[in-house]
Amino acid sequence: MPHPAPATGPARLSARVPGPSRRWWTELPLVLFVYTAYSACRLLARGDTSTAVDHGLAILRFEQRLHLNAEHPLNRLFTEHPSLGIPADFLYASLHYGVTPAILIWLWRRRPSHYRIARTSLLLATFIGLVGFVLVPTCPPRLLDPSYGFVDTMAQYASYGWWGGDASAPRGLGSLTNQYAAMPSLHVGWALWSGLLLWRLGGTTWAKAAGIAYPAVIAVVVMGTANHYFLDAVAGAAVVGLGLLLARPALHTADAVRERSRVRTAPAVSGGCETSAGERIPRQPDHHGRPHAAAATAAAAPPADPAPAGDGAAATAR
Repeated sequence: MPHPAPATGPARLSARVPGPSRRWWTELPLVLFVYTAYSACRLLARGDTSTAVDHGLAILRFEQRLHLNAEHPLNRLFTEHPSLGIPADFLYASLHYGVTPAILIWLWRRRPSHYRIARTSLLLATFIGLVGFVLVPTCPPRLLDPSYGFVDTMAQYASYGWWGGDASAPRGLGSLTNQYAAMPSLHVGWALWSGLLLWRLGGTTWAKAAGIAYPAVIAVVVMGTANHYFLDAVAGAAVVGLGLLLARPALHTADAVRERSRVRTAPAVSGGCETSAGERIPRQPDHHGRPHAAAATAAAAPPADPAPAGDGAAATAR
């Protein structure tokens, strides 16, 4: 029997990660739960302020030893030119709320064979980022002492937007966010995740171009607004890479657990004959314990006489 040729191109991609059927009423609560848990954990992962400042300064000094200093010139550019700084603040405060869910919806509707692995990689990257917030609370550049040369553009241009001077959250809700959750930058991480999917799965040149431009713009924005260091952005890209690497093993593990659970809970099925509803196997007793009528009739019938061999046998002998 000839073996089918291995799938290539779109066919191979469509069969990449088999899994259970998609149901929006289970996916939507899952995504909302994870995002709510992320927001709550991000808020609760408040480290000591002095420790966060020490971590921020350590990153800054390490970058200086590597001769990396993208933050200062970008921050000066945004503070000296409101035409750049104000849009940058709007991008920082809003895009991750809209673009990331939009990519998930697009995958669900237009690229369903890629949805599970993309969603799983995003959730894993977010979880890894939360671990970073807990283990390495980091003061962003904008909250360092002004002697370090950074200006908080979110505070400088707060009158132009809905955010307050103490965070990118809506005005008056700054106390409900953790300002020291800077390492890694999930703004950059989520933007890179979105960009990779647009570049890989976008059907047009414009979509692929947006996939390249979006994470690059967000990386510039987070440094120019003094919300993140360059190494925060690198770490954000790294957690997305880890999420992509772990997504497939995580899905295989989840599917194996689901299959084992299904087998354990499935009713035992006899390997004998199958009968239609109401039909009994011969000699099977009825609900009163008596043999089935058809079986009893067959058992009581006398054996058939053997066919006479007189003339027929003689004819054969002749």
